[in-house]
Amino acid sequence: MGQLFSSSFAHIWQAWFGSQEYKIVMVGLENAGKTTILYRLHLGELVKTVPTIGSNIEQVKYENLQFEIWDLAGQANLRPSWASYYANTNAVIVVADSTDRARTGILRQELFTQLVHESLTKACVLIFANKQDLQGAMKVSELSEALDLVSLTTHNWHVQASCAITGEGLLDGLNWIAEELRRKQAVPT
Repeated sequence: MGQLFSSSFAHIWQAWFGSQEYKIVMVGLENAGKTTILYRLHLGELVKTVPTIGSNIEQVKYENLQFEIWDLAGQANLRPSWASYYANTNAVIVVADSTDRARTGILRQELFTQLVHESLTKACVLIFANKQDLQGAMKVSELSEALDLVSLTTHNWHVQASCAITGEGLLDGLNWIAEELRRKQAVPT
């Protein structure tokens, strides 16, 4: 009987939630740790990276979900090209260098500028407060305030403390995205 229940539950779960693929774009200023996060999630280990010119794309499986994560270059001259990657985006990951207080205003401006793009209107937003392992890193509450996230009422958002080097907080962030996507799928539009 237990076997039958488990098997039935698994079939219902698969039918309801499936193993759908979702597109995630990952943005942030240069040197925030985007590529390190991408390969930590993809390979499960620390990989030496070089500055991204253009984009990196990897498949990341989380539970029964498949994420196609696009890591976009963060240099000022390349940020205008971010919008060309937004079609069919389900979630946006913003990687913030929690030690870079001087450029938080630039990140805030980029975040709010990008989120008005029509392809992102239904996307949820995860902000990784990265580099929490470094002395002087802003805590989640301080970063949230500096980015003025309380005024971001058009998207569901979450800030997750993280460290790309150790992987701390990264799966918690993916879990939040997975829950948001499941919630959206369960609610008829």
